[in-house]
Amino acid sequence: KILLDHHMKKQGILLWGVLENEGWLELLEIPMLTFADVGLPIDSSDRDVWRFVQKNRLILLTGNRNNDGEDSLQQTIWDENQPTSLPVVTIGVLDRIEERVYRKQCVERLVEIVLNIENYLGVGRIYIP
Repeated sequence: KILLDHHMKKQGILLWGVLENEGWLELLEIPMLTFADVGLPIDSSDRDVWRFVQKNRLILLTGNRNNDGEDSLQQTIWDENQPTSLPVVTIGVLDRIEERVYRKQCVERLVEIVLNIENYLGVGRIYIP
């Protein structure tokens, strides 16, 4: 399952459209959840979000979590990542999701990660596409 970062609802809809149009949803179950779906407050710290996704075995899909402070996403990954931790998937240039080709590239990479998740455990963060 994929948890969309709280600021990515629009981008999630666009990505979901590609998953559907390309036929991936007929082959794979790839639910995309929002913070509201899982009861996570949108003002949760990056550390709390990371701990939540690890506890609930979700892949966090984000675009702008950073390394600003001791509870930043990157600092949390450095502090708490384990060999069994699921990766955080970060869209390299979030504004480019509006571009059809870029969006498709992101979906293809995301599907590849989901299909081969065992190869990505413990890597921390993956930038796509």
